[in-house]
Amino acid sequence: MVTKGKKTKTPPILSHEFIIQNHADIVACVAMVFVVGLMFQISSPLASVFIALHHNVSAPVEIQAGVFQDFTFYTAGVKDISAVFFYLLISIVMHAIIQEYLLDKVNKKLHLSKIKHAKFNESGQLLAFYLVSLVWGGDIILRDNLLSVSALWDGYPHNNMTFLFKFFFIIQISYWLHIFPELYFQKTKREDMSSKIQYATLYLIFITAAYMFRFTRLSLVLLVVHYLAESVFHTCRILSYTERTSISSKLFRFGDLLFVLARLSSVILAVLTFWYGLAQAPMEQQVMDLATGNFNTGLFRLNALVAVCLLQAWLMWNFIMFQVKRMREAKAFAGANAANAAKARKSEQERAKARKAKKEQEVEEDTDLPEVDQDTKKSLRQRVPAK
Repeated sequence: MVTKGKKTKTPPILSHEFIIQNHADIVACVAMVFVVGLMFQISSPLASVFIALHHNVSAPVEIQAGVFQDFTFYTAGVKDISAVFFYLLISIVMHAIIQEYLLDKVNKKLHLSKIKHAKFNESGQLLAFYLVSLVWGGDIILRDNLLSVSALWDGYPHNNMTFLFKFFFIIQISYWLHIFPELYFQKTKREDMSSKIQYATLYLIFITAAYMFRFTRLSLVLLVVHYLAESVFHTCRILSYTERTSISSKLFRFGDLLFVLARLSSVILAVLTFWYGLAQAPMEQQVMDLATGNFNTGLFRLNALVAVCLLQAWLMWNFIMFQVKRMREAKAFAGANAANAAKARKSEQERAKARKAKKEQEVEEDTDLPEVDQDTKKSLRQRVPAK
């Protein structure tokens, strides 16, 4: 005998529910159109506009003393918009893959509440992106010899970028742009939208501005520092949801220290670059020139420095408010536990007092009886426990 399973209702084609359930497949098909377009000669030029990086130039690089060799570099340009669109599609697909094949499987084992489920997914997605960006950004810093602080402003404007350097910023902009359609695809609640829109917008504004105004070296280092602190925080949050509280509590303290150091180091690097390093350039180079990508003027440097410092101050203020809120919640929780313990002790004392009063009352009743009745009652009490 074959038992029929419960039929699931299929949503109508092109309805909101259908698009949400199948958004990864739909977006992947759109991305495949561009990939397949590379295979045909008639469509290859158009498809390459979206997939490949453009605005490449050749520049001589000294590989030995007096020996120069031409290398291919990339600059920022209008065609980067089409590349950002294509890798925005790839970001949506990768988001769905991580969600379905990693986070959903872990969630089934944890049995989290709806609120914790949403936060776990958010931390899992961000942690994966932060770790990839950390490794990628650290590799670029080592390859391009950006460990020296003076390298952040030497040779400005920094028009020429290596392939990995430019691709890093294209992916950064694409990823933070994909947060907005994901609000629809993930059915994000209205009360949770504001925070996600806020941090995605801030990332986009600062990364895009640094990319356009040729402050890519400073932006890269600041992103690596910031992503390191954020990676530790989201690792702690994931561990706390998986009930690894002994590890997460210690790691949270390290993450708090790392967050403060990240804010402090970001301000120091910004001051050194905008206030000291770029100001050392000759006066004839401290002009705004769109053709050469030079934005090294006093007013521009001041605005950039104020923007970075205000962002770090805002992040630090939110961090302090979060710590104060957590301390109040811990204090309230400890107070509630103490009150419950006191109440339990009080009820135990009352029960003991009631038992004592009952025993005294029985003794008084026994003394009021004649001597023969007292002996009879005592013998009856002794028999009851014996049974």
